[in-house]
Amino acid sequence: MYYEDFDNAGQAGRPGDDVYSKPVRAGKRTYFFDVKTTKGNDYYLTITESKRRVEKDGRFVYDKHKIFLYKEDFDKFSEGLQEVVDFIKTKCPVIETERDERGEEPDKEQSATSASFTDVNFDEL
Repeated sequence: MYYEDFDNAGQAGRPGDDVYSKPVRAGKRTYFFDVKTTKGNDYYLTITESKRRVEKDGRFVYDKHKIFLYKEDFDKFSEGLQEVVDFIKTKCPVIETERDERGEEPDKEQSATSASFTDVNFDEL
């Protein structure tokens, strides 16, 4: 999503303002890639991992973890990330897991609970 809050010179508003944002939903997590501005009108990237969880009282809360990545580190970060991803893809055996209709792995608790029950066809009763 590109934000059109630039003046005629192409500069963003206040430092820290979002210039561009790309949410990526991945199973139970959402990753946000946000381009922001510095005081000197330069850009930097924030990567936020957000995971929803349920509190004991039933409320939903979001655990968030954020890193800041500046332009001078983009190349090294990209190279390191690509190297690790390639390593995992080539060295880690693929394990077949159950996935729900959205392609997510089921919760371990949910799997254990559902595994203890058998399917019942009510038409046969």
